[in-house]
Amino acid sequence: MLNEKYDQSLLDWKNRQEATTKMTYKLITLFFRFLGLIPKQWGDAIGAWLGRLIYIADARHRKIAMQNMAYAFGNRPYQNRKLCLKVFENLGKILFEMARALHLNEKNFFRHFRIEGVSHIRDAYQKGKGVLTLTAHFGNWELLRVIAAMIGYPINIVYRPLDFKPMDRFITDYRTRFGGKLIPKRKSFRKILRCLNDGEIAVLLMDQNVSYEEGVFADFFGHSACTNKGLALLALKTEAPVIPVFLIREESGFKGLFLPQVPLIRTGDRTKDIEANTQAYNNVIEAMIRQYPEQWFWVHQRWKTKPYQAWKIEN
Repeated sequence: MLNEKYDQSLLDWKNRQEATTKMTYKLITLFFRFLGLIPKQWGDAIGAWLGRLIYIADARHRKIAMQNMAYAFGNRPYQNRKLCLKVFENLGKILFEMARALHLNEKNFFRHFRIEGVSHIRDAYQKGKGVLTLTAHFGNWELLRVIAAMIGYPINIVYRPLDFKPMDRFITDYRTRFGGKLIPKRKSFRKILRCLNDGEIAVLLMDQNVSYEEGVFADFFGHSACTNKGLALLALKTEAPVIPVFLIREESGFKGLFLPQVPLIRTGDRTKDIEANTQAYNNVIEAMIRQYPEQWFWVHQRWKTKPYQAWKIEN
């Protein structure tokens, strides 16, 4: 009898949790759809204002961004503060850009998005080994899915699920509304291999700090940054071409830029091959950031993991 009451209580709790998740998800969706009705000019202005407000209020991430910029560009307080404010303004715009995208369809993609370098992804896709696309938290990375829909190739996005379930459900629906699949980051290697074997495209973001176990150290803006080695391992195992792609914010909309294939480096030494290819990927991302510094996600602790150093023992 006691067990039955416990089981019923547990079932009731789960049902309430599910109902709360569904309701919160619907409210989030309604909120974004409402924001999406705001005209672009207004949305950009409000987003920039919101970004400036966060810049003032969020001292922690402002400090991280300023430290990162000093790491990358040197000690230039005035220029870095000016750039930091611009970064926060652009981050504020993302919310409104994502909301407007909910009202997009295949008929009006080309009014807001344009593509350069499509021959690079087309030539890579025709090799029949699948394609590994290298990208970063750049511009508005959440809208890269639109570019994939425009070129019409099957894609798989490697992502980290959010802890807040209603928002995770919204983002999942958002990223797959034009087709494509999501691959959770944890234990994703085999799933990515499977999609490459099927001749599909896998999208990997490569610009965030990882732990010792996940990465190798490669130069990034003149400093060692622990970088995910997964892309190098996949490229070496499958020889699938690696094509960089970035979504760049422009005055009138967005530009999806595909760059030439990153050549695969093989030296015969597996460890050196992983390090050399990872370095090549970092070089591509760094070059893009240097070209559009205000569009990168500077508020992430990119250099958090430090190279191992043995303790010094004093005599």
